[in-house]
Amino acid sequence: MQEIWYTGIVTRLLDETPNTRRFWIRIPELERFDFKPGQFVTLDLPIHEKKNKRWRSYSIASHPDGTNEFELVIVLLEGGVGSTYLFNEIKEGSTLQVRGPLGMFTLPADMEKDLFLICTGTGIAPFRSMMHHIQLHQLPHPNIHLIFGCRYEQDLLYADEMRQLDQDMPRFHYIPTLSRQEDWAGKKGYVHSVYEEILAGDKRPANFYLCGWKAMIDEARQRITAMGYDRHDIHLELYG
Repeated sequence: MQEIWYTGIVTRLLDETPNTRRFWIRIPELERFDFKPGQFVTLDLPIHEKKNKRWRSYSIASHPDGTNEFELVIVLLEGGVGSTYLFNEIKEGSTLQVRGPLGMFTLPADMEKDLFLICTGTGIAPFRSMMHHIQLHQLPHPNIHLIFGCRYEQDLLYADEMRQLDQDMPRFHYIPTLSRQEDWAGKKGYVHSVYEEILAGDKRPANFYLCGWKAMIDEARQRITAMGYDRHDIHLELYG
């Protein structure tokens, strides 16, 4: 397949949390940038001579809206060459080389089984895209549990939006869980105890979508299969 790279223009930047930034990118040569919720784009950054060491991939955080603009949410990683470049060098009006959309981490064709969307950090990006898409198109859906793990309340990306979706969509359940916040009335600890608690004594048919760092995904796969689910029920998008 031929690789098509587009020149994207950064139209807007917004710091969402102390170490994450939202990037809006427009592709002027396309009338509309079509993608499926859950897909990602690859950026070619001028940070290395070898092209495969210049590439960084990010899930699209916005939903397909018929325009040629989309949003990424990126975390500044300590020692991360790609994210350091994006945070220090990219301003509104900067250009980026973009390839995509790519990836198979998309909603099932028939949403009959309950969905467990399990993420940490910027892993919420594809799920934000999916949920806005489901709501916008009024797609029939089962119970959807978005379980989002962070350390502190300030790290919860898109928290107000997710709470609003939780209110507006009776079968959507937004469950943030914090591992280090003391004064927090919500769930505490890691994501794993949340889905295990929901499914305790009720092993209903379900699809599990995992997005985030490798350690979380590895542990979730182990625990979900230990509960008796098939590995084909588990879909993942690995970060880092």
